[in-house]
Amino acid sequence: MTYKSGSKRYKKTGREPIESQSVYGLVSSIPAGKVATYGQLATSLGNSRAARGIGKILNKNPRPIVVPCHRVVCSDGHVGGYMYGKERKISLLLSEGVPIVNGQIKDFERYRFSN
Repeated sequence: MTYKSGSKRYKKTGREPIESQSVYGLVSSIPAGKVATYGQLATSLGNSRAARGIGKILNKNPRPIVVPCHRVVCSDGHVGGYMYGKERKISLLLSEGVPIVNGQIKDFERYRFSN
């Protein structure tokens, strides 16, 4: 079964689709010096299985500094991808005081944002 939301169609799965503006709003609440995971955001938005969808939405972020998508990382502490390249993401996180060694956040739990 499918249903329509605006101009998009979604297969009925028992979970609501993730809206871009909801993702951008949540990411905007992550303070400098903290990170959140894609899965954490998906769970916060009511669809724990939408981590990849969160990544796709953030890859199209029209305001990457206002909506700091560089603060969203993989669940194992690796920095993950970034629309302007991994090195730029690492540079931004380092400038905010998040320590990174070999592409992974050092002492990951200490820097994890909990809303």
